[in-house]
Amino acid sequence: MSKQAFIFDMDGVIIDSEPLHFAVDIETMEYFGHPLTKEQFEKYVGMTNPEMWADIKREYGIGQTVDELIDYQLTQKIQAIRNMEIEPMDGIRPFIAELKRRGISIGLASSSPRVFIEAVLSRFELLSEFGSIVSGEEVPQGKPAPDVYLEAAKQLRVSPECCVVLEDAKHGVAAAKAAGMKCIGFTNPNSGEQDLSQADLIIDHVGEIRLDGLYR
Repeated sequence: MSKQAFIFDMDGVIIDSEPLHFAVDIETMEYFGHPLTKEQFEKYVGMTNPEMWADIKREYGIGQTVDELIDYQLTQKIQAIRNMEIEPMDGIRPFIAELKRRGISIGLASSSPRVFIEAVLSRFELLSEFGSIVSGEEVPQGKPAPDVYLEAAKQLRVSPECCVVLEDAKHGVAAAKAAGMKCIGFTNPNSGEQDLSQADLIIDHVGEIRLDGLYR
């Protein structure tokens, strides 16, 4: 049983996908006749799709069902991921290699649907690197609740206090801290205005993470 784990958020951390999410979400709303701005979507960064669309449907009185909205949006996103010329965030590949070298268990806890997570990781040929992959849609409550991080730790068989999380969104940092984990806040300008002040450490590049002393 590994004594330590490092758990990644995905969007805005492993893949710089927030611009894609914003673009497709905006396009989805236009398609259904309810134009929204990027700023109106920023508060939903880090939330699951069902929670986000249920909230938007309620707030803007949209006639379509949440399932119809998600179906259209997800089809566009997965198509885009398959066709884009895209690489993981700078520094992610060597950092994952370093974690493996040190025998630290690697997990992923994302608010995205599993089908999108797997499309991204397959595109980067990283799917096999993760000992645990959990979607926020597979636990009772999405971020900012701690469920997704607690489930990832459970699957990795590592206690929450021995886990470190990398997050780029306010909801995600709140989830990691509520799970009793150490959290590194990653400043990604493309993720919108995110308050990362609850994180234990804030970085601008994955290369700034020093594993020595991180788990003490």
